[in-house]
Amino acid sequence: MKKLIVHGDPGLRKDGIIEYDGEEMRVFSIQRQGDYHGPDEPQLWCTIGTDDEREDFETKTYVPHWLDVDTIDAEALDVVKAGGDLNV
Repeated sequence: MKKLIVHGDPGLRKDGIIEYDGEEMRVFSIQRQGDYHGPDEPQLWCTIGTDDEREDFETKTYVPHWLDVDTIDAEALDVVKAGGDLNV
């Protein structure tokens, strides 16, 4: 499990699936930053992980401050499934 900061908005939402570091990762949560007083484009602060890590996320058996943090531009992120209400 790790934090991923996405610069820009690729249309990704909670419960989406992305291709990252050569494997499919699930998006467990997203916090949108920078809409009002932030940078020129929003940032999505995502908690991502594999299917095996879903239970750890839901039961909070991890320390959020100890997660590795990576950053990526929205254009470079491969969104397999957007998640949220965008899959209608």
